Amino acid sequence: MGEGDAIWAPSVLPHGALGTLSHYPQLHIGRRMESKVSEGGLNVTLTIRLLMHGKEVGSIIGKKGETVKKMREESGARINISEGNCPERIVTITGPTDAIFKAFAMIAYKFEEDIINSMSNSPATSKPPVTLRLVVPASQCGSLIGKGGSKIKEIRESTGAQVQVAGDMLPNSTERAVTISGTPDAIIQCVRQICVVMLESPPKGATIPYRPKPASTPVIFAGGQAYTIQGQYAIPHPDLTKLHQLAMQQTPFPPLGQTNPAFPGLDASPPASTHELTIPNDLIGCIIGRQGTKINEIRQMSGAQIKIANATEGSSERQITITGTPANISLAQYLINARLTSEVTGMGAL
Repeated sequence: MGEGDAIWAPSVLPHGALGTLSHYPQLHIGRRMESKVSEGGLNVTLTIRLLMHGKEVGSIIGKKGETVKKMREESGARINISEGNCPERIVTITGPTDAIFKAFAMIAYKFEEDIINSMSNSPATSKPPVTLRLVVPASQCGSLIGKGGSKIKEIRESTGAQVQVAGDMLPNSTERAVTISGTPDAIIQCVRQICVVMLESPPKGATIPYRPKPASTPVIFAGGQAYTIQGQYAIPHPDLTKLHQLAMQQTPFPPLGQTNPAFPGLDASPPASTHELTIPNDLIGCIIGRQGTKINEIRQMSGAQIKIANATEGSSERQITITGTPANISLAQYLINARLTSEVTGMGAL
C-alpha cells in the first residue's frame, strides 16, 4: 500500500459499538493496519490525508517548523507535508487513532486561531467556520453519502458540521475532496464518524492517490532574478534564474542607454535581431505543446517573439524565427533545445 493511500478507521469507541474484529476483515490487509482489541474498543493505525492551500500549510508548519514539531510531539502522530511549490499540498497524518484525533484537533484549533487573528484587522462581525478538506478514495464516497444522501444528512445533523463531497475526482487520481466546515469540535466529531463509515466500506480496487501539480504560473525576470507569480507574491525561482543569467552572459555587450539599473536586460534599448532554426516536423509538436502551451511558455520565459512557419508540402522540416535582444534569443534557443533533448531522451514530461 503506497504512501498516498488513504486508510480509514474509527477512534476507540465504547465496547460493542462496532462489533467484533471478525466484522472487519479489511483490518488484516496492508502493512499499516495493526489492529488489536484494547480497553474494550477497537484501536488501529490509520492515515488521514488533508488537502491544504499554501497559506494553510504555512500556518501548520509555523516559524522554523516549530508549530508542526509541537503537533508531532504532543499528539504522537506522524505528520508529513508533500514537497513542492504547488498551490495545494497534501498533509498526511498517520498513527494510532488517539494520536490521529489529537493531531486533527490541534490543526482545527490552529485554523480557528488564524481566523480570529485575521478578524481583529477586519470589520467583519460574524466568525467564518473552520474549513478542512479530506482526500477520500472515490469508491468510498457512495457509502459516505448513503442512499438518497441519508448518511451524509445524518452526519451533518449529529455533528453540526457541514459536509460536502465533490462531484468530480481530483485530477489524475481516483480520489475526491470531502470538505468539512464548522466549529473545531463539530469538525472533529464529523471526522470520527466519517472514519467509521470508511472502515465499514473499504476502497474497491486500487486507489490512485491525488498528487498536486505545480501551477503553470507566469514568470518575470527582474534584477537578474527569475520569479514565478503565486497569488499576490513573486517567489524567486533559482532554476529559471540560472537560465536567465546564462542568457545574459551570452550578451556580447551591456545594453546601451539603460535607464533603469534595477532591471538589467529588460530595457528596450538593445537592437532586436533575428535568428532562424529548422526543426524536423516530427519534433515540432513537443515545442508547440498541447494547444500551444509549451511555445507560449518559451515566449513568456525568454521575452522573445517566436514564429513557427506553416508546414510546406514535400518538406520534412519547419522553420522557427526568433526575434529579440541577444539575451532573449539565447534564452529562447536554450529552452527550445531543452524541450528537444527531453523529447529525444524520452523525458517528454519535462
